[in-house]
Amino acid sequence: MNITNDIRPVTYLKSRAADLLKQINDTHRPVIITQNGEPKAVIQDPQSYENMRNAIGILKLISLGEEDIKNGNILEQEAVFINIEEKMKKR
Repeated sequence: MNITNDIRPVTYLKSRAADLLKQINDTHRPVIITQNGEPKAVIQDPQSYENMRNAIGILKLISLGEEDIKNGNILEQEAVFINIEEKMKKR
């Protein structure tokens, strides 16, 4: 992937928005929008954005789990299931 093909000035966005949206949705690659030569925004298709957010959420959960393990905040599997069963009985 050559990122230089996915960098466009804001004037391109203004004049060819429909073409840019088609490109983004066809390729599923984000496009970086520049203003005065500086990157100012990234545009991506909704499915790629959702996939990215889901991946970040999973990575955050893994990180939190690793932190719990480091801190000794763990339970044996059997204890977890007993706890769940007790809570379900109270409902």
